[in-house]
Amino acid sequence: MTTLVFGHKSPDTDSTGSPIIWAWYLNEIKGGNAEAVLLGEPNTEAAWLLHRWDLPKPRIIADVEDDQPCVIVDTNNPAELPANINGADVQAIIDHHKLVGGLETKGPIDITIRPLACTATIMYDLMGDDVAKMPDWVKGAALTCILSDTLEFRSPTTTDRDREVVKVLADDLGINITDYAAEMFAAKSDVSEFSDAELIRMDSKEYEVAGTKFRVSVLETTAPEIPLGRKASLMETFKTVAAEDSVDQVLLFVVDILKEEATLLVPNDVVKTVAEKSFGAKVEGDVVVLPGIMSRKKQIIPNLAV
Repeated sequence: MTTLVFGHKSPDTDSTGSPIIWAWYLNEIKGGNAEAVLLGEPNTEAAWLLHRWDLPKPRIIADVEDDQPCVIVDTNNPAELPANINGADVQAIIDHHKLVGGLETKGPIDITIRPLACTATIMYDLMGDDVAKMPDWVKGAALTCILSDTLEFRSPTTTDRDREVVKVLADDLGINITDYAAEMFAAKSDVSEFSDAELIRMDSKEYEVAGTKFRVSVLETTAPEIPLGRKASLMETFKTVAAEDSVDQVLLFVVDILKEEATLLVPNDVVKTVAEKSFGAKVEGDVVVLPGIMSRKKQIIPNLAV
Protein backbone atom coordinates (compact mmCIF):
# COMPACT_ATOMS: atom_id res chain seq x y z
CA MET A 1 0.00 0.00 0.00
CA THR A 2 1.22 3.50 -0.81
CA THR A 3 2.50 5.53 2.13
CA LEU A 4 1.07 9.06 2.13
CA VAL A 5 3.39 11.85 3.24
CA PHE A 6 1.75 15.11 4.31
CA GLY A 7 2.06 18.18 6.48
CA HIS A 8 -0.54 20.37 8.13
CA LYS A 9 -3.77 21.89 6.87
CA SER A 10 -3.48 25.28 5.13
CA PRO A 11 -0.17 24.13 3.61
CA ASP A 12 2.62 26.67 3.49
CA THR A 13 5.92 26.19 1.70
CA ASP A 14 7.37 23.77 4.27
CA SER A 15 4.20 21.66 4.39
CA THR A 16 4.19 21.53 0.59
CA GLY A 17 7.88 21.02 -0.11
CA SER A 18 8.85 18.71 2.73
CA PRO A 19 6.32 15.97 1.83
CA ILE A 20 7.72 16.07 -1.72
CA ILE A 21 11.29 15.82 -0.43
CA TRP A 22 10.54 12.91 1.90
CA ALA A 23 8.46 11.01 -0.64
CA TRP A 24 11.45 11.23 -3.03
CA TYR A 25 13.72 9.88 -0.29
CA LEU A 26 11.39 7.00 0.61
CA ASN A 27 10.94 6.05 -3.04
CA GLU A 28 14.37 6.58 -4.57
CA ILE A 29 16.66 5.90 -1.62
CA LYS A 30 14.68 3.51 0.55
CA GLY A 31 12.93 1.68 -2.29
CA GLY A 32 9.48 2.32 -0.89
CA ASN A 33 6.15 3.34 -2.37
CA ALA A 34 5.29 6.83 -1.13
CA GLU A 35 3.18 9.73 -2.37
CA ALA A 36 3.32 13.34 -1.25
CA VAL A 37 -0.17 14.78 -0.70
CA LEU A 38 -1.59 18.04 0.63
CA LEU A 39 -4.36 18.84 3.10
CA GLY A 40 -5.52 21.89 1.18
CA GLU A 41 -4.52 24.35 -1.53
CA PRO A 42 -0.92 25.55 -1.20
CA ASN A 43 -0.37 29.23 -0.47
CA THR A 44 1.07 31.57 -3.10
CA GLU A 45 4.69 31.01 -2.16
CA ALA A 46 4.24 27.23 -2.07
CA ALA A 47 2.57 27.40 -5.49
CA TRP A 48 5.57 29.41 -6.71
CA LEU A 49 7.87 26.66 -5.43
CA LEU A 50 6.02 24.08 -7.53
CA HIS A 51 6.19 26.30 -10.62
CA ARG A 52 9.84 27.30 -10.10
CA TRP A 53 11.03 23.70 -9.98
CA ASP A 54 8.47 22.35 -12.46
CA LEU A 55 6.83 20.06 -9.92
CA PRO A 56 3.28 18.73 -10.24
CA LYS A 57 0.96 19.88 -7.48
CA PRO A 58 0.46 16.98 -5.07
CA ARG A 59 -2.99 15.48 -4.80
CA ILE A 60 -5.22 17.14 -2.17
CA ILE A 61 -6.92 14.81 0.31
CA ALA A 62 -9.72 15.54 2.78
CA ASP A 63 -9.12 12.64 5.18
CA VAL A 64 -7.32 9.33 5.56
CA GLU A 65 -8.86 5.87 5.72
CA ASP A 66 -8.40 3.38 8.53
CA ASP A 67 -4.97 1.72 8.44
CA GLN A 68 -3.68 4.06 5.71
CA PRO A 69 0.15 4.12 6.06
CA CYS A 70 1.35 7.68 6.42
CA VAL A 71 4.24 9.89 7.47
CA ILE A 72 3.45 13.22 9.13
CA VAL A 73 5.80 16.14 8.58
CA ASP A 74 5.92 19.75 9.82
CA THR A 75 3.34 19.17 12.58
CA ASN A 76 2.36 16.76 15.32
CA ASN A 77 -0.87 18.51 16.22
CA PRO A 78 -4.07 16.47 15.62
CA ALA A 79 -6.03 19.71 15.10
CA GLU A 80 -3.94 20.37 11.98
CA LEU A 81 -4.32 16.85 10.58
CA PRO A 82 -7.07 14.75 8.96
CA ALA A 83 -10.01 13.95 11.22
CA ASN A 84 -9.29 10.22 11.10
CA ILE A 85 -5.55 10.51 11.72
CA ASN A 86 -5.73 8.24 14.77
CA GLY A 87 -7.36 5.57 12.63
CA ALA A 88 -4.51 5.67 10.13
CA ASP A 89 -1.23 3.79 10.41
CA VAL A 90 1.16 6.62 11.26
CA GLN A 91 4.67 5.31 10.68
CA ALA A 92 6.81 8.36 11.35
CA ILE A 93 6.73 12.02 12.40
CA ILE A 94 9.33 14.58 11.32
CA ASP A 95 8.73 17.99 12.86
CA HIS A 96 10.20 21.16 14.34
CA HIS A 97 7.28 22.28 16.53
CA LYS A 98 6.64 21.64 20.19
CA LEU A 99 5.10 18.28 21.10
CA VAL A 100 1.34 18.76 21.42
CA GLY A 101 0.07 15.25 22.19
CA GLY A 102 -3.13 13.49 21.19
CA LEU A 103 -1.85 11.32 18.36
CA GLU A 104 -2.28 7.56 18.67
CA THR A 105 -0.33 5.03 16.60
CA LYS A 106 -0.71 1.36 15.75
CA GLY A 107 2.70 0.58 17.19
CA PRO A 108 6.12 2.10 17.90
CA ILE A 109 7.16 4.67 15.29
CA ASP A 110 10.11 6.83 14.33
CA ILE A 111 9.72 10.35 15.71
CA THR A 112 12.19 13.14 15.00
CA ILE A 113 11.45 16.55 16.48
CA ARG A 114 14.37 18.97 16.49
CA PRO A 115 14.67 22.66 17.42
CA LEU A 116 15.49 23.81 13.90
CA ALA A 117 13.68 26.42 11.83
CA CYS A 118 12.47 24.07 9.11
CA THR A 119 11.44 20.46 8.59
CA ALA A 120 13.52 20.35 5.41
CA THR A 121 16.67 21.02 7.44
CA ILE A 122 15.87 18.02 9.63
CA MET A 123 15.28 15.87 6.55
CA TYR A 124 18.60 16.95 5.06
CA ASP A 125 20.34 15.77 8.22
CA LEU A 126 18.36 12.52 8.42
CA MET A 127 19.43 11.60 4.90
CA GLY A 128 23.11 11.67 5.80
CA ASP A 129 25.38 10.85 2.86
CA ASP A 130 22.34 10.26 0.65
CA VAL A 131 21.91 14.04 0.23
CA ALA A 132 24.56 13.68 -2.48
CA LYS A 133 21.94 11.81 -4.53
CA MET A 134 19.42 14.67 -4.42
CA PRO A 135 18.43 15.88 -7.88
CA ASP A 136 18.31 19.64 -8.35
CA TRP A 137 14.53 19.81 -7.90
CA VAL A 138 14.79 18.21 -4.46
CA LYS A 139 17.61 20.57 -3.50
CA GLY A 140 15.50 23.46 -4.79
CA ALA A 141 12.50 22.39 -2.75
CA ALA A 142 14.62 22.12 0.40
CA LEU A 143 16.27 25.49 -0.21
CA THR A 144 12.89 27.16 -0.70
CA CYS A 145 11.42 25.58 2.44
CA ILE A 146 14.28 26.70 4.65
CA LEU A 147 14.42 30.24 3.27
CA SER A 148 10.66 30.47 3.74
CA ASP A 149 10.59 29.27 7.33
CA THR A 150 13.57 31.42 8.31
CA LEU A 151 12.33 34.44 6.33
CA GLU A 152 15.82 34.53 4.80
CA PHE A 153 17.35 34.21 8.29
CA ARG A 154 15.32 37.09 9.77
CA SER A 155 13.15 34.83 11.92
CA PRO A 156 14.33 34.22 15.50
CA THR A 157 13.76 30.50 14.87
CA THR A 158 16.79 30.46 12.54
CA THR A 159 19.71 28.29 13.66
CA ASP A 160 23.27 28.01 12.46
CA ARG A 161 22.39 24.62 10.96
CA ASP A 162 19.61 26.14 8.84
CA ARG A 163 22.12 28.70 7.52
CA GLU A 164 24.71 26.01 6.78
CA VAL A 165 22.29 23.84 4.81
CA VAL A 166 21.00 26.82 2.80
CA LYS A 167 24.55 27.77 1.84
CA VAL A 168 25.37 24.23 0.69
CA LEU A 169 22.16 23.95 -1.35
CA ALA A 170 22.47 27.41 -2.89
CA ASP A 171 26.10 26.80 -3.84
CA ASP A 172 25.22 23.45 -5.42
CA LEU A 173 22.45 25.06 -7.44
CA GLY A 174 24.38 28.21 -8.35
CA ILE A 175 21.68 30.37 -6.75
CA ASN A 176 22.12 33.81 -5.21
CA ILE A 177 20.29 33.55 -1.89
CA THR A 178 19.21 37.20 -1.67
CA ASP A 179 17.82 37.32 -5.21
CA TYR A 180 16.08 33.98 -4.86
CA ALA A 181 14.48 34.94 -1.54
CA ALA A 182 13.25 38.20 -3.05
CA GLU A 183 11.43 36.21 -5.76
CA MET A 184 9.90 33.94 -3.14
CA PHE A 185 8.69 36.81 -0.97
CA ALA A 186 7.22 38.62 -3.97
CA ALA A 187 5.17 35.49 -4.69
CA LYS A 188 4.16 35.25 -1.02
CA SER A 189 3.02 38.88 -1.10
CA ASP A 190 0.77 38.50 -4.15
CA VAL A 191 -2.55 37.91 -2.40
CA SER A 192 -4.82 40.01 -4.58
CA GLU A 193 -6.69 37.00 -5.95
CA PHE A 194 -7.71 35.67 -2.53
CA SER A 195 -10.92 36.41 -0.66
CA ASP A 196 -10.78 37.76 2.88
CA ALA A 197 -11.69 34.36 4.33
CA GLU A 198 -8.99 32.68 2.24
CA LEU A 199 -6.40 35.18 3.46
CA ILE A 200 -7.37 34.60 7.08
CA ARG A 201 -7.09 30.83 6.75
CA MET A 202 -4.10 30.80 4.39
CA ASP A 203 -1.45 30.42 7.09
CA SER A 204 -3.29 29.83 10.33
CA LYS A 205 -3.35 27.55 13.32
CA GLU A 206 -5.90 26.94 16.04
CA TYR A 207 -4.74 27.57 19.60
CA GLU A 208 -6.53 27.71 22.93
CA VAL A 209 -5.58 29.99 25.83
CA ALA A 210 -7.36 29.78 29.17
CA GLY A 211 -10.51 28.41 27.54
CA THR A 212 -10.54 30.91 24.67
CA LYS A 213 -10.12 29.36 21.21
CA PHE A 214 -8.17 31.39 18.67
CA ARG A 215 -7.41 31.07 14.99
CA VAL A 216 -3.94 32.59 14.86
CA SER A 217 -3.27 33.77 11.32
CA VAL A 218 -0.03 35.15 9.89
CA LEU A 219 0.48 36.91 6.56
CA GLU A 220 4.19 37.27 5.80
CA THR A 221 4.73 39.89 3.13
CA THR A 222 7.07 42.47 1.65
CA ALA A 223 4.01 44.57 0.76
CA PRO A 224 2.02 44.91 4.01
CA GLU A 225 0.03 47.79 2.58
CA ILE A 226 -1.87 45.30 0.40
CA PRO A 227 -3.56 43.26 3.16
CA LEU A 228 -3.71 46.26 5.52
CA GLY A 229 -5.58 48.14 2.82
CA ARG A 230 -8.31 45.52 3.27
CA LYS A 231 -8.37 45.68 7.07
CA ALA A 232 -12.01 46.78 7.35
CA SER A 233 -13.35 43.90 5.29
CA LEU A 234 -10.88 41.46 6.85
CA MET A 235 -12.04 42.33 10.36
CA GLU A 236 -15.67 42.04 9.31
CA THR A 237 -14.89 38.58 7.94
CA PHE A 238 -13.30 37.55 11.28
CA LYS A 239 -16.84 37.00 12.60
CA THR A 240 -17.76 34.62 9.78
CA VAL A 241 -14.51 32.66 10.01
CA ALA A 242 -14.80 32.38 13.79
CA ALA A 243 -18.35 31.04 13.52
CA GLU A 244 -17.53 28.59 10.72
CA ASP A 245 -14.35 27.32 12.38
CA SER A 246 -15.81 27.14 15.90
CA VAL A 247 -13.29 29.50 17.46
CA ASP A 248 -13.88 32.51 19.69
CA GLN A 249 -11.53 35.02 18.10
CA VAL A 250 -9.35 35.49 15.04
CA LEU A 251 -5.90 37.02 15.48
CA LEU A 252 -4.38 38.24 12.22
CA PHE A 253 -0.74 39.32 12.23
CA VAL A 254 0.59 40.98 9.06
CA VAL A 255 4.34 40.38 9.23
CA ASP A 256 6.48 42.90 7.35
CA ILE A 257 9.46 40.77 6.33
CA LEU A 258 11.70 43.73 5.47
CA LYS A 259 10.91 45.93 8.50
CA GLU A 260 10.89 42.88 10.79
CA GLU A 261 7.67 43.78 12.58
CA ALA A 262 4.09 42.60 12.77
CA THR A 263 0.84 44.55 12.64
CA LEU A 264 -2.03 42.98 14.58
CA LEU A 265 -5.57 43.85 13.52
CA VAL A 266 -7.65 44.81 16.57
CA PRO A 267 -11.39 44.44 15.88
CA ASN A 268 -12.64 44.40 19.49
CA ASP A 269 -11.78 44.74 23.17
CA VAL A 270 -10.92 41.05 23.54
CA VAL A 271 -8.14 41.29 20.96
CA LYS A 272 -7.04 44.61 22.44
CA THR A 273 -6.60 42.90 25.79
CA VAL A 274 -4.71 40.04 24.16
CA ALA A 275 -2.33 42.52 22.49
CA GLU A 276 -1.69 44.40 25.70
CA LYS A 277 -1.24 41.35 27.92
CA SER A 278 0.71 39.27 25.42
CA PHE A 279 3.06 41.85 23.93
CA GLY A 280 3.05 44.75 26.36
CA ALA A 281 1.60 46.92 23.63
CA LYS A 282 -0.44 50.09 24.01
CA VAL A 283 -3.38 49.81 21.63
CA GLU A 284 -5.00 52.89 20.13
CA GLY A 285 -7.28 52.28 17.20
CA ASP A 286 -7.86 49.11 15.18
CA VAL A 287 -4.24 48.10 14.56
CA VAL A 288 -1.10 47.85 16.67
CA VAL A 289 2.48 47.52 15.41
CA LEU A 290 4.64 44.99 17.24
CA PRO A 291 8.35 45.63 16.51
CA GLY A 292 10.52 42.55 16.18
CA ILE A 293 7.61 40.09 16.11
CA MET A 294 8.25 37.66 13.24
CA SER A 295 7.55 34.12 14.42
CA ARG A 296 4.20 32.63 15.39
CA LYS A 297 5.93 29.55 16.78
CA LYS A 298 8.52 31.32 18.94
CA GLN A 299 7.12 34.79 19.65
CA ILE A 300 3.33 34.78 19.22
CA ILE A 301 1.90 31.47 20.41
CA PRO A 302 4.08 31.15 23.56
CA ASN A 303 3.17 34.68 24.71
CA LEU A 304 -0.59 34.66 24.13
CA ALA A 305 -2.55 35.70 27.21
CA VAL A 306 -6.18 36.73 27.75
